[in-house]
Amino acid sequence: MSISLEDVSILLKIPVTGKLVVVENFARYTEESRLDAIKLVSKLFGVSIEDAEDEVNISKGLTVRKCWLKSRWCPKAGSRNTTYPPVECTAWAYLLYLLSCTLFADKSGSRVSIALLKLLEDLDDVGKYAWGAAALAYLYRHLGSATRVQVSQIVGYLTLLEG
Repeated sequence: MSISLEDVSILLKIPVTGKLVVVENFARYTEESRLDAIKLVSKLFGVSIEDAEDEVNISKGLTVRKCWLKSRWCPKAGSRNTTYPPVECTAWAYLLYLLSCTLFADKSGSRVSIALLKLLEDLDDVGKYAWGAAALAYLYRHLGSATRVQVSQIVGYLTLLEG
């Protein structure tokens, strides 16, 4: 028995039809995609280009670390931080964190793909994407990879396998 789009729609209550979830420029690591990623992180998270570049360099790829996201947008209880980022920056950080922990989880468990951030750039369009179809495609792609002899882990939204 295989998982269908109908199963995804029923189990997760997220759209399976709509705009395609495609991020062309971030498919491969190139100097151009690295610079685009840095600019996007700086623009959407309201950090300097230098801070964005440092984070992208530390995370070693077109990613940011989950701990970096949490430390910037989830101040610890009792901290004296009285300045809060703009609401939009917080929304982008939260949505990016949420997608990377659920639908598009990866093996690192500690990094978030900036490609997902590109899809979140226009907050009005976020609900128009076929997130369910993308999650199912992502899961099937990684199920195929997990069948290889040298692979010992699997990623994706594994809750769909429990249904």
